[in-house]
Amino acid sequence: MRLELQPAYVLHSRPYRETSLLLECLTRDQGRLGVVARGVRGEKTRLRRAQLEPFQPLAMGLLLRGELATLTSVETTGTPLRLIGNAGLAGLYLNELVVRLSERQDPSSALFDAYALALQRLATDESLAWSLRRFERDLLQAMGYALQLEHDAETGELLEPQAHYEYRVEQGAVACLPGRRHVLRGSDLLALAHDRMPDDEGLKALRGMMREVIRFHLGGGELRAWRVLGGTTSWR
Repeated sequence: MRLELQPAYVLHSRPYRETSLLLECLTRDQGRLGVVARGVRGEKTRLRRAQLEPFQPLAMGLLLRGELATLTSVETTGTPLRLIGNAGLAGLYLNELVVRLSERQDPSSALFDAYALALQRLATDESLAWSLRRFERDLLQAMGYALQLEHDAETGELLEPQAHYEYRVEQGAVACLPGRRHVLRGSDLLALAHDRMPDDEGLKALRGMMREVIRFHLGGGELRAWRVLGGTTSWR
């Protein structure tokens, strides 16, 4: 199958054979794809290789055969985003999340749109921690793992903003006493549900919850980015 002008982002790249790259790309219509970019590591192809850096909105020509696609053309479709410092690390975290949690050739326009929006947020002065929590929420929903953020999983009642809850991945929020690990206020969960940034305490609590949820869907695994981000207070 031949695809023309497919909206895409490069998530990861590594050398492949002598002159090529093997890319992991997120595309709008085909989901995550493994893509072979042939002959882009030579001196004469530096410009084309530069187009294949992460965080750049691209239009790709692709020839899809089996599990891997071959890159036939590429052009940038907007101004490349400059994600530097902590924002750059956050962008790499987004990329690792998508690679680890999505399946190849599983189309999701919702995931593509959420990823593009998250990159735009990282390029602004918006709270990095809040941008990441929003993307994690939207990624899980796009993957079919939507969070239950408004009702008590045991009673079915609406969450009380001042009450305390623990989040059980296979159930949802359950009332608990303060002092337990990863305890959340109802207001924190409702803020995430309604896209309202909570206070610093809430952001920190949501960060802990999200790590447990993501760890569950990874089968108990860890993300390399967590080790990098562990000492960075701006993520909390």
